[in-house]
Amino acid sequence: MSVSRGCLCCVKYLMFIFNLIFWLGGCGLFGVGVWLAFTQSEFSSLPLSFPSLSAANLLLVAGGVTMVTGFLGCLGALKEQKCLLMTFFVILLLLVLTELALILVLSVYHEELDKKAKDDLREGMKDYIKNEGLKKSWDNMQRIFKCCGVSNHTDWHNITSMKKLPDSCCRDNTEHCHHWEEPCYEKAKDWLLANITSVLGFGICIGIVQILALVFSMLMYCQILRAEKYMD
Repeated sequence: MSVSRGCLCCVKYLMFIFNLIFWLGGCGLFGVGVWLAFTQSEFSSLPLSFPSLSAANLLLVAGGVTMVTGFLGCLGALKEQKCLLMTFFVILLLLVLTELALILVLSVYHEELDKKAKDDLREGMKDYIKNEGLKKSWDNMQRIFKCCGVSNHTDWHNITSMKKLPDSCCRDNTEHCHHWEEPCYEKAKDWLLANITSVLGFGICIGIVQILALVFSMLMYCQILRAEKYMD
């Protein structure tokens, strides 16, 4: 009995520590999502498939779910309740499977997702003149990233009815527009990859903690069952 109880206490505190790290990691992901959403607020009227906007929403959701799951794990460990531990295990398992499925989809269908995002941006360009919010977002993006159009400056002539390029496409305010050559989609994607690299490394560490938390939650669940059996 004393050996079983000792094992339970050991697993209990290990699980609490891992879930505390897990919860802090969720706070970190949520914080990065808030920062990314704040920095991209000037593009808020662009389609949600725009790389930096979709990444911000994904980090906010992932961070929120991770925080709630980590809290459940800590509570289940301290209270030694089988119901909480099993709920935590199921939620975390579903979260890990969802993450694996998302990674698989992004790696296999990245070209299709890029095409979809570009098509959404081009579709939005049609409302550039009529939609003031969309116009402001496009102008902000082109000025900040020093780019023009989705793939190149000809998008403005091919997709919209505009005879000349928007002022935000021009390098200066001269009569003849010297437009930026870089495509906006690629510039935004490069900016995101340059700023999110450290987050990806952080995400791998969180993934390892998730696997360990799954193992310890199941170990603790089994130890509680064994302790109850001895008490009976």
